[in-house]
Amino acid sequence: MSGHVVGLAVTAGTPVFELAVPCEVFGTDRSDLVDPWYELRTCAAEPGALPSTGGLSLHASHRFDDLPDADTVLVGALARPVQLDPPAGLVAAVREAHRRGRRIVALCTGAYVLAAAGLLDGRRATTHWLNAGDFAHRFPAVELDASPLYIDHGDVVTTAGSGAAIDVCLHLLRQDHGAAVAGEVARRMVVPPHREGGQAQVTRPAVGGERDGDLAPVLRWAVERLHLPLTVPQLARVAHLSERTLARRFRDTLGITPLQWLLQQRVRLAQELLETTDLPIEEVARDTGFGNAANLRYHFGRVTGVSPQSYRHVFRYRASAATAEATPATLPRPDLVAQN
Repeated sequence: MSGHVVGLAVTAGTPVFELAVPCEVFGTDRSDLVDPWYELRTCAAEPGALPSTGGLSLHASHRFDDLPDADTVLVGALARPVQLDPPAGLVAAVREAHRRGRRIVALCTGAYVLAAAGLLDGRRATTHWLNAGDFAHRFPAVELDASPLYIDHGDVVTTAGSGAAIDVCLHLLRQDHGAAVAGEVARRMVVPPHREGGQAQVTRPAVGGERDGDLAPVLRWAVERLHLPLTVPQLARVAHLSERTLARRFRDTLGITPLQWLLQQRVRLAQELLETTDLPIEEVARDTGFGNAANLRYHFGRVTGVSPQSYRHVFRYRASAATAEATPATLPRPDLVAQN
């Protein structure tokens, strides 16, 4: 009896981490849990050796043309040249697999292939937060949301950055075989079976460099004054731009509005203060420009999915656990780690 077939699409330069996760979850024989287990097939333009990152290579067993025969199609993360010009054969295979009713899943920047195939038009989708602005610019018909760890429409799933590959693979496992099996695989991998929140918990929006262009000076100016009640007119004056031009530059460069960027920066500063200081929540709120604890709790919860108190508790628990001996009695509790 054959198990559920997972076709993993790989391309030149696919990051090793995003390859390793589906191989660990679906490619490791766990027939002691479910028999038959999954059958993992690696699919490339041509079978054979394919370069990956870190000087490693992967041996693909199947072709892109075989993807529509799989029950689930995973499109691995893409190197930048492949993002800019996805292989036509891969795009066609993904489109055909979707036409046949297969479950299509993009890992990280694999979303570029799904978007090129037209599977994300008019739908919410996510990808790695570093690629959010570029992705939104290239695929305006897609409703990009760079916050969640993954977005599941049933037939099509997109995921955030590297670590979210674990989240979504366990999510697929939970859909197929239930929470008990997914929880046991997570336990064997020593990872939380489910994480709350989204990418905003771990992202650090850029404040300088080529990516920000002529916005860099005003971004640095604002970051140094987050404790003040900054406004868009103030930012525009510092940038020597009209408010409309400033908003357009933010949208084109960062993919968000000036106010959204300010909120991200304030939440990120609050995260750092919660992780590294014992400041009361009210003081953290003042130091980050939220004014009071109620505003901090509201905006922090909207962006990260957890309360400031929970966030502080989780990081403090992880820090103490990291210094303890790794025994079953001292391993991080899933109910705490799951909120990371």
